Amino acid sequence: MAVDELQAIIQRCQILEEADFKGEDFNLFQVAGQKCLEDGYAAQLLEVIQNEKNKVIVKNMGWNLISPLVRCIFMYKQEDDKREHCLKILDQLAQLGNPKELLLGLLEQIEQTSGEQVCQTVMLLLQPLQTVLLKLQNKKAYSVGLSLAMIMNQLTPLPVPYTKQQIQEDKLGLCQCCNAVVDFAKPFVNEVVKNMEKSSECNDMELKEELLKFCMKSLKYPLLTAQLEQLEGIEEHPFRYFATEIVHILWDTRELMPLMFLHRKGKSPDWENQEFADIEQKNSADSLACLAYLVFVQHFGIDCFPVVFSPSYLLQCNMMHIEVLLKRTEESVLSKGLDLFESCLLRMEDNSLLHQYLEFRDFINVPQDLVKVMTLCPIEHLRKKSLNVLQLFIDKFDAEGKHTLFRCLLKTSNHAGVEGYVIKNIKDQIHLSLTKACDNIWFTGHHLVSLLDLVLLLPEGAETDLLQNSDRIMASLNLLRYLIIKDCESDNQTGVWTVLAKIKQNFLKPLHVGLNMSKAHYEAEIKNKKENRREAHSSNTVCSVTVSGEKMPAMTPEMQLQVLHSALFTFDLIESVLARVEELIEVKVKAVMDENS
Repeated sequence: MAVDELQAIIQRCQILEEADFKGEDFNLFQVAGQKCLEDGYAAQLLEVIQNEKNKVIVKNMGWNLISPLVRCIFMYKQEDDKREHCLKILDQLAQLGNPKELLLGLLEQIEQTSGEQVCQTVMLLLQPLQTVLLKLQNKKAYSVGLSLAMIMNQLTPLPVPYTKQQIQEDKLGLCQCCNAVVDFAKPFVNEVVKNMEKSSECNDMELKEELLKFCMKSLKYPLLTAQLEQLEGIEEHPFRYFATEIVHILWDTRELMPLMFLHRKGKSPDWENQEFADIEQKNSADSLACLAYLVFVQHFGIDCFPVVFSPSYLLQCNMMHIEVLLKRTEESVLSKGLDLFESCLLRMEDNSLLHQYLEFRDFINVPQDLVKVMTLCPIEHLRKKSLNVLQLFIDKFDAEGKHTLFRCLLKTSNHAGVEGYVIKNIKDQIHLSLTKACDNIWFTGHHLVSLLDLVLLLPEGAETDLLQNSDRIMASLNLLRYLIIKDCESDNQTGVWTVLAKIKQNFLKPLHVGLNMSKAHYEAEIKNKKENRREAHSSNTVCSVTVSGEKMPAMTPEMQLQVLHSALFTFDLIESVLARVEELIEVKVKAVMDENS
């Protein structure tokens, strides 16, 4: 019987000194103990473990039972007495066993687990692991760091619940497990805080550094991709609790402010391999960006912040984080970047951001990233949000800043819709300049003319794809029409009359030629499709058509005709506005000539 075998080994070892234990004794104890567990004699094994006479044996040999114990705990049902006995044995081993050997045994179990059992295994072993770590005297900081890193490495492959339903279900137990892990770290945080109040001993600094690494990993996973908004129906949002605790650890260890404003990244290893160094830097950037979101959008730890920073300084500090977030494609990360950008901008008054900020690289890169979200992101609400945030960004700059930003966007966006939007903004600024009492030099006179040189032209002359550039062209024509109506040639506040000949040569004339060519081409296509429609209809042919250089999805001849007619309608619209602009110019010029004659 397994229990008899175990008792025989125990009796044999009880009479031996600790130094006399042999490898054979360890093996026999492990085999007999494992057999007791597998045969259902957990209660009897517990009695052996709890017997004071066996204390030395348990201390030296108990760690061998970790693996079979974990297997049996998962084998028994929750309400089974045998499971309860196994849990008590695990607790006793943690209390009595050799901390070094137990640490290795527990970490080995965590490392070997995978899939759906990861969170269950971690939560099962956190308490004994904490007990063991608190008993360690040497290499405590290293062991705590190793344990936290092992746990986070095992959790990282698991998908992060995002929707309300996923968070409530918590199928794999990740939400619960993350909160258990942060609670597991608290005694070590308290130890660091306590020692920081006394002194800054080397070992304490090492433990603090390990906790910092844990926080940085937690910020990247799961918090970077987690849903952190308050959700109706979820009273205690698990990830909000986790985020709050991570920020508190950083504050308690005096790391929050350095990370937020000095961009301290902790002690990064000196990688010989540049690829590893780049990965380390990217991970750190992701973590810091997530931290900025937690503090400035979700306001975790914001009450700790001194109210001494100007809104423009906070924006400047966060632009690098916003850039990191906007370069990602995941909805959860992109939305954090947009929310962080919006939050920083809403703290500022309109026209208060000095143009000198555009000398910082981030202030040029971020609007370009916004444009990419606006034009390439497949998620509609993020595209709309990015447009709103871009407008907020424009509104915050002073006049010179707006002027510089418009030039930058016109040169870099490479998207007719965005260019059309910028041109509409230019028109709004000109209107303010012409109607306000104070003179705005940046949207009148020669400064405006330098902008008009970028606006009132066709990128490729008469050969420009008018359909693809229709948004830009219509916005440009509307701007020109506004300038002609609002600014008399005698006043010429905008400078448009000075460069009118240039506008005609670079914009209006090639636009006429381009319209004639485009209309002729599309009318010929329509005629060709109509001639072939009967044949295509009889054979149920499905064709494809190329519009604006892009091959469109397979379409019937009727659908192709609709597309071609729609293009012609766009050309007619451009032509009608062009005719109105030329008519206005002619009337204004004639009126001046009549006055002079």
